[in-house]
Amino acid sequence: MNETSLYPLRFAPIYQYRPWGGRRLAKLLSTPLPGDDPVGEAWLLSDRDDSASVVADGPLEGKTVGQLLQQFPEQMLGKLAGHCSRFPLLLKFLDVSKTLSVQVHPSDDHPELIPAGDTGKTEAWVVLEAGREGRIFAGLKPGTSEAILRRDVAHGTVVERLNSFRPKPGDGVLIPAGSVHSSCDVVVFEVQQNSDVTFRLFDWNHLDPRTGRPRPLQVEQAMTCIDFARGAIEALIPRVEQVTPVLRENVIQCDKFGVTRISGEKSFVVGAAQMPRVLVCLAGRGELEHAGARYAFGKGDLLLLPAVLGSCPFHPRGFVSLLEVSLPGV
Repeated sequence: MNETSLYPLRFAPIYQYRPWGGRRLAKLLSTPLPGDDPVGEAWLLSDRDDSASVVADGPLEGKTVGQLLQQFPEQMLGKLAGHCSRFPLLLKFLDVSKTLSVQVHPSDDHPELIPAGDTGKTEAWVVLEAGREGRIFAGLKPGTSEAILRRDVAHGTVVERLNSFRPKPGDGVLIPAGSVHSSCDVVVFEVQQNSDVTFRLFDWNHLDPRTGRPRPLQVEQAMTCIDFARGAIEALIPRVEQVTPVLRENVIQCDKFGVTRISGEKSFVVGAAQMPRVLVCLAGRGELEHAGARYAFGKGDLLLLPAVLGSCPFHPRGFVSLLEVSLPGV
């Protein structure tokens, strides 16, 4: 296979049962939700052994993203080839219908808490829907020490230590590794480092419907990796980069990833030379053009643009809003 054989890659969503989930993702995705259980997460792009994303169509249908990275590392990753043993990001939709556990993820500074092959976990949310009880808890209130937090964990009053705000659709929230966080009654797009390490401090006294029991906590591990100096986290103010022919807003930017929101009705360009990009459609539909072919792209879809594709024109069919996710340079 030569370089031009790669094309914009679409993947089937991987649905995940979560006791705090709901059924609202059915409005976002065309693939039916399984069964009747609460679905908390739809993994849109995952290079993990236990939940590997599979190409949904085209000549590479049935291949996992991991297999493609092994077979075509330079074409897939460009400048990142040789620096990543797997795709470095995990992308999801989340339906947090009940309250997400109060949790924290370790940074790379705590290798003793991270399983072999995993990394630290910085993540970010773009709010898509906020219900009547919508709330985001992010960071600790000023003056919260480890001793105070331990006391509140023991008394079940952790919420008194959490900074919180009412989110609105479009908000971006960056949650660096080591930040205590939770949420309630929201649907979000999540981008994170490719890690599944989570330590729960408090689970709101929920019982898992499948077991009838509370889920386990990991208080000691959580305390070890909390950054008590970080303080409160608020919604980010998007930075407008362009207003014509479409609106481009830098919603999230950190050393692990970036998220740009593009909205409008006229054609525009996505992708970058020698770097992979990921597109996620939030509203509307259109077509991505590459090598004389057009690839349909609509609400809820994800397309991975291998690095070899470079820049590609996108042609909306009416109003469209999408997120373009970038990876850090080397």
